[in-house]
Amino acid sequence: MKNIIITGGSRGIGKCLVENFAKEGHNVILNYNKSEKQAKQIKANLEEQGIKIEIVKADISKREDVKKLIKFATKKMKNIDVLINNAGIAKLQMFQDVTEEDWDEIMNTNLKSIYYTIQEVMPNMINQKSGCIINISSMWGIVGASCEAVYAASKAGMDAITKSLAKEFGPSHIRVNSIAPGVINTEMNSVLDEKIKEELKKDTPLERIGEPIDIYRCAKWLIEDEFTTGQVISINGGYVI
Repeated sequence: MKNIIITGGSRGIGKCLVENFAKEGHNVILNYNKSEKQAKQIKANLEEQGIKIEIVKADISKREDVKKLIKFATKKMKNIDVLINNAGIAKLQMFQDVTEEDWDEIMNTNLKSIYYTIQEVMPNMINQKSGCIINISSMWGIVGASCEAVYAASKAGMDAITKSLAKEFGPSHIRVNSIAPGVINTEMNSVLDEKIKEELKKDTPLERIGEPIDIYRCAKWLIEDEFTTGQVISINGGYVI
């Protein structure tokens, strides 16, 4: 049984991670920012099944909010075994239309946030000489994405941090990996029309869009495995090879 923090856990991939890890018997803290209604509903649905989780509101792009989140987690669970940095936002826009506010919002939410969460959780993991950090990046951070340059840059930065910290934290037996999903059937990708989705399917060797459960299976393996670190694992149906 692991003590797990999942950021951005109220929707999409995060929701799937929360529900499945909780059902496995792990102690899960669901972090959310704006989606309070969804977070409370997930908690209520699990409680109906006799499963308890904790939900914590925190804007992880802000240091003080992250401090409160980690303080709550350490008080509640003592040790933090797993941190899954899942929270993220994207904006579909031409690069010339990107404002400084757009840039800062995406970078702060997707990239600066993991600087905060990892720094705040490290004393706990170093003290116990073990830990698993999983950063949910994107295949667009590997190959780039038209009209999503800022998002792609934030995810590429996440992968670079993953590799660097795997080297830095390895002697403390802390593993750091990234999962780089392809196109996943979530609310974030609901802006894609059916024609685009069909084109994406045709360009994917497995001929389908991914599901959140595909990412959960990889995260589950990374938590259980003890000899994988510094890797960016692409779960994209073969879209990027």
